[in-house]
Amino acid sequence: MGDDDFLAERFEAHRGQLRAVARRMLGSAAEAEDAVQETWVRMSRSDTTHVDNLGGWLTTVVGRVCLDMLRSRRSRAEQPLEPEVPVPVPATVPDPEQDVLLADSVGSALLVVLDTLTPAERLAFVLHDLFAVPYDEIAGVIGKSPAATRQLASRARRRVRGAQATDTDQARRRELVDAFLAAAREGDFDGLLEVLDPDVVVRTEVGVTTGALAVAKGATSYSRHIVGVAVPVLVEGRTGIALLRDGLVERTLAFTFVHDRIAVIDITTDPVRAARLEITFV
Repeated sequence: MGDDDFLAERFEAHRGQLRAVARRMLGSAAEAEDAVQETWVRMSRSDTTHVDNLGGWLTTVVGRVCLDMLRSRRSRAEQPLEPEVPVPVPATVPDPEQDVLLADSVGSALLVVLDTLTPAERLAFVLHDLFAVPYDEIAGVIGKSPAATRQLASRARRRVRGAQATDTDQARRRELVDAFLAAAREGDFDGLLEVLDPDVVVRTEVGVTTGALAVAKGATSYSRHIVGVAVPVLVEGRTGIALLRDGLVERTLAFTFVHDRIAVIDITTDPVRAARLEITFV
């Protein structure tokens, strides 16, 4: 067996775990495959003869690749195009006494919450809590101290625990959206804070805003664009609002809820893009 064949065989032994890490990080199977392929390229260009724990080394490499991809995506305000579906998590999980979410709690609700984390928070949580990578190794990936990395994971962990409360019923979702819209129109800052999650994320075609204070501050500017008729709709199955002008959808707001608060607002301001969305009037 040649050196290249031996290297490829060693890599293939870890491909499944690398794909799972990348899928959790990126929320997209296609992007996960790209990340795994890039990890193979980096391995093939590196001297790994003295790497004692190749699986751990590859996991940190794929984590670094995913971090770069997440940062690039966020800078362009892009999101995966495919729906997020649960992916099996490998059996390697932290000890119960670490008080983290275990594999049986990881599903589509978690993927929604992961999407609200910063890239560094997401990496710290996924690598440590789901794949048991030590904080010291994660710190090297994200360029922070182990203590700071632990804080990132802790903040993400608190956020993820709220995923268990994503079963807010439809009536309550509509109530929260109506309250948000009314508070935005009236410039009611406190009213906005009451319905927004502290770590709420607002995404538009031009950028991302995070945090309840920043979102509440900007919400009054959103309200200036609410002309014509605002009607309740489902946007791609999510509770939302469609803004109509002359009977046509001009823009949409789609909401995600965590712990009985608004956690994510996706705003589509381009009428052409809005027209391509699946919108159901309710």
